[in-house]
Amino acid sequence: MTIGTGLPEPAIDLSVAGAYQSEQDYEGYTAEQHATWAELVRRRMPQIKEHACAEYLDGFEKIRLAKDRLPNLSAVTKLLEPLTGWNTTPVSGFLPPDAFFAMLAARRFPTTTYIRSMDSLDYTPEPDIFHDVFGHVPLHAHPVLADFLQHCGAVCARLASNDKGKADLARMGRLFWFTVEFGVIRERGAVKIYGSGLISSQAESDAVIAGVPEIRDFNLDEILDQKFSTSEMQGVLYAIESFDQIYEAATQVDSRLG
Repeated sequence: MTIGTGLPEPAIDLSVAGAYQSEQDYEGYTAEQHATWAELVRRRMPQIKEHACAEYLDGFEKIRLAKDRLPNLSAVTKLLEPLTGWNTTPVSGFLPPDAFFAMLAARRFPTTTYIRSMDSLDYTPEPDIFHDVFGHVPLHAHPVLADFLQHCGAVCARLASNDKGKADLARMGRLFWFTVEFGVIRERGAVKIYGSGLISSQAESDAVIAGVPEIRDFNLDEILDQKFSTSEMQGVLYAIESFDQIYEAATQVDSRLG
């Protein structure tokens, strides 16, 4: 199958991910868990409407995320798959790199099904369904971003299968971090957020809006060598001009690494 910009689908061995895939027991969610989702969405939407990029807002509408109830992943997939071929696949938790990247390369987004507790609304140390679905999935409806993510997965899956590719895998991780997780884009002269770590985090978004991190022009060579901390507020971010820019970067990386 070929989707979006025409990137051919690679042959992917998903057996490495099989043990981590699970089912979403949607009827098992409690009223409090649905209320937690609703409160998280309520807190984020005013800022998202003003400061998220247009492509995120469009994707949010296309996959019809409910604001008052947790998302049903099967229902999300039914809307998403015809658009870009992506599937929201329930998983049991953190995946090892080979399984995670194999799933991305096959356009299956590993999606956790648990949600943080009401007393941890501001921060959770590991991704939950709010981060995964609210933060990531709306942009999977955008053809170019969808192809970029799949292409990154394919490159990383190849590197993860080769001991000699470990250093290059770390460099690819930086491209993923400064785009998929903490990406910003210039839109009509303003810096808008699109990375899931910004979309799903009030504090990180507040910092961007306040001008705390340094916003640099997107530079692939610099990003591949730019170290970051997962436990600290970001000090530097890289602004793209369009999603075509990061798609082109992914194709450049493919020819350079591993």
